[in-house]
Amino acid sequence: MKNKLMMVIIIILVLVILMGGVGFVLYTKFNKPAGPEEPTADEIVEASVDIPEITTNLADGRVVRFSLKIQTNNADAAAELTKRDFQVKDIVIQELSEMTKENLEGKAGKQTFQKSLKTQINELMQEGEVQEVYFTSFITQ
Repeated sequence: MKNKLMMVIIIILVLVILMGGVGFVLYTKFNKPAGPEEPTADEIVEASVDIPEITTNLADGRVVRFSLKIQTNNADAAAELTKRDFQVKDIVIQELSEMTKENLEGKAGKQTFQKSLKTQINELMQEGEVQEVYFTSFITQ
């Protein structure tokens, strides 16, 4: 009789613990706070910097001409990036001096170049960070 009672108590405890665990998981999964809101178009423009057209040589002797828009995470970072535009241009020119036209061909080549720029520019930044690098024009000859 004692063994049966003890077994029933253990089963009830295990069930209560399992139901509590499932309830906790469901509660935390469905009651997550909404992530950070996406910035509005006006906020993106305010936190972005235009890099005027850059023309430079590639490693294979070809010429590339393009311009950029760099999106930062806030207006203070955009102001800092505006002051550092000469450093950004230097990074771009140095990076391109080691690339060929084939390195920049297609979507994958351009995305690799954008990621490299983002990483290197973020190393300079003190007031924020670069979130995206966009090409606003791009020509290779």
